Amino acid sequence: MKGDVFKSTTLVKILGFVLLSIAFFYFGKHYSDGSQQLVFFNSRQDSSTTPKPTTPNSQFVAISPNSNKSFDLSSLINDTNVAEKPLKNTIHPPPLLTSPVEKMGLLDENGVMKDDFRVGGDGFEVVENWGVGNETEEGGGGGGGGVKGFRVKKYGLCSHSMRENIPCLDNVEAISKLKSVERGEKFERHCPEKGKGLNCLVPPPKGYQTPIPWPKSRDEVWFSNVPHARLAEDKGGQNWISIDKDKFKFPGGGTQFIHGANQYLDQIEKMLPEIAFGRHVRVALDIGCGVASFGAYLLSRNVLTLSVAPKDVHENQIQFALERGVPAMVAAIATHRLLYPSQAFELIHCSRCRVNWTRDDGILLLEVNRLLRAGGYFVWAAQPVYKHEAVLEEQWEEMVNLTTRLCWNLVKKEGYIAIWQKPLNNSCYLSREEGAQPPLCDLHDDPDDVWYVDLKACITRLPEEGYGANIATWPSRLQYPPDRLQSIQVDSFMSRKELFRAESKFWNEIIGSYVRAWHWKKLKLRNVMDMRAGFGGFAAALIENQLDCWVLNVVPVSGHNTLPVIFDRGLLGVMHDWCEPFDTYPRTYDLLHANGLFSIEQKRCNMSTIMLEMDRILRPGGHAYIRDSVAVMDELQDIGKAMGWHVTVRDTSEGPHASYKILVGDKHLLRGKR
Repeated sequence: MKGDVFKSTTLVKILGFVLLSIAFFYFGKHYSDGSQQLVFFNSRQDSSTTPKPTTPNSQFVAISPNSNKSFDLSSLINDTNVAEKPLKNTIHPPPLLTSPVEKMGLLDENGVMKDDFRVGGDGFEVVENWGVGNETEEGGGGGGGGVKGFRVKKYGLCSHSMRENIPCLDNVEAISKLKSVERGEKFERHCPEKGKGLNCLVPPPKGYQTPIPWPKSRDEVWFSNVPHARLAEDKGGQNWISIDKDKFKFPGGGTQFIHGANQYLDQIEKMLPEIAFGRHVRVALDIGCGVASFGAYLLSRNVLTLSVAPKDVHENQIQFALERGVPAMVAAIATHRLLYPSQAFELIHCSRCRVNWTRDDGILLLEVNRLLRAGGYFVWAAQPVYKHEAVLEEQWEEMVNLTTRLCWNLVKKEGYIAIWQKPLNNSCYLSREEGAQPPLCDLHDDPDDVWYVDLKACITRLPEEGYGANIATWPSRLQYPPDRLQSIQVDSFMSRKELFRAESKFWNEIIGSYVRAWHWKKLKLRNVMDMRAGFGGFAAALIENQLDCWVLNVVPVSGHNTLPVIFDRGLLGVMHDWCEPFDTYPRTYDLLHANGLFSIEQKRCNMSTIMLEMDRILRPGGHAYIRDSVAVMDELQDIGKAMGWHVTVRDTSEGPHASYKILVGDKHLLRGKR
C-alpha cells in the first residue's frame, strides 16, 4: 500500500515538472518570436541603434528581449506634447546604414574616468595629391549644403594666389566700386556676395612647417610659413624684424622703442606707477601694432593685449604676430566702429600708428574714448609729443585741445611719450558749457552696438550705475561676476550671476576632463578661438587649468551681446557674424572650439560656409572641437571629410543617448596633384 502511494506521488511530480517545462517553453517562445515583445516603457525607439550580440559570459540570469533597444526615458518623466503611437501592429522600416559613432572612451566599465586616453599628435599628417577641383556625387542634400540632389565628396584646393587670402579684405571687385577711399574705407570689410564665397581649401605656402611652439615663437618663426620679406626690408633698421637663414627673428623693438619693448614698458610704468601692469591694467589694445612686440612682451606681465593693424602696404604684420603666438586681428579704425564693446580696454596704445586723431572733429579719438574703460589710459608715442617743428607743434596743440574737450587728463608727458587718463564718470561732461563740442551721444545710443555701425562724432556716456569702472583687479576678476552682467539681455528664469557661475563651473569640469583624458597640455596649443563664447567660461577654464594659450572669444551677432562681461573678466573678445568670413589670415589658429554654433546658425546660412572658413583659419595639425546636437552631426562629418580632416564623433559625458555629441576634426596638410 505504501509502495503504491509512493509511486503515485512520484508520477505526479514527474507530470507536474513536464507540464511546467512546456509552459515555460511556450511562454518563452511566445514573447520572443518578434510578434509580441515585453515593453517596459511605452516610448519612442531609436531606429538607428544597431543591436549588439549578447556577451557569452554575462552575469545576468535573463536578458529582456528589449535589451538591445533604446528608449527616451525623459518623455516618461516629463509631459510631452507629441502623442505616442501604439506599438501594436506597427511595422518599422529597416534602420539606415550610417557611419558608426565612435565613443569618447573617457570612462571604464565601472564609470571611472580613464587617464590613458589620448587623441591627436604633436605634428600634422600630409595628404599627398589632393585635387584642385571639387568632386561631387549624386545623393542626399547634406554634406556640402550645395545644390539639392548632390553631395560634395571632396573640396578641391584653391589657387596658390589665395594662400594669404582674407575674403572680406581682399575683395578687389567691391573695393574698386567704392566712392571714396580717403578715410581708409578700402581697409574695412567688403565681403563677397552670397554665392561668391570660398568654396575651396586655401593651400599653405611651399615648405610649410609645424609652427615653432610658444614661448620660443615669440622670438623666431619659420620663413617658409610667412614667406614675405618686404616688412624685414622696410623696417630692418628699426629693430622690428630680421631674416636669419630659414627664420625670421624678432628682437623686440619698434619704431619708437628701438632699444626694446621691455625697456619701453619699464619706462611707461616708471612714468605712471598707477598703471600697474598685470593688476589694474589687464586688457590692452595696441593700434597700428607692427609685428606686435608691445603685446608680446606685455604677456609676461600678465597683460593681455589685442594687437590690431590694417592690411595695408605692410600687409603681413598681423600674420607675423599670429605666427608668433600673440593675440592679433586685422582691423582698421576708419569709418565704422571697431568690433569691441564700450569700456573694453584699460589701456590703449599708439606708437607712430599713422592715425590722424584730430581729423573730422576728432571722430577717431572719440572711438578710442568709447573703447577705453572709465579711468583708463591712452598712451601716445609720436613725433608731435617731443619734436619742436612748426607742423608737429600745431598737431600737438590740436591734440591737447581735443583731449581737454573730451575731459581727458594729461597725467604725464616725458620724452616721446604722453599719457592721458579718461574720467571715471560723467560729471566733467555735464559741467561743460552749453553747446560744447563734441556733444554727448544720444541717450538712446547703444555704445555696445558695433556690427557695421558707423563711427559717431559724440562722447559716449558712462553708465550712471558705475558699470565698467568698478571691476576687480586681476586675477580676482576672472571668476567674479561683474556689475555689467546685469545689463546683458538673456532669456532665462535664473539670475544672471547664477548663469555666470554655472557656465564657469561647467567648462572648468569639461576642460579638466580634456586635460586629463585627452592630454591637452601635450597638444602645444597657443592660438585658440571660441566661436560661440557666451560669458567666456571656456577661456576662463583654460586659464584655470594652466594651459599656456590665449583665447579670442567670439560673440555671434545672432545671440546676446555678452562681450562687455568677457572684457570685464580680463579676457579678449570680438563680435562676428559666422555667415561671413572672419578677419584673420589663413592658418592662424591651433584650436577652434564651437559649442552649439551650427544648430543655431544653420537657420541663417550654410553649414559648409562656416566649416570652410574654419578650415581656412585653422593651422595644418590644428584641431576643431564641435559640441552640437545629434541632428547636425552627420552633415558636419561629411563636410569635415570632404575637407580632408580626420573626423571622429564622440559621446559627451552624458552618455551615448545624450542629445549632444562632440565632433573632433584634425586638419591635415594637403598638397595638390603634381
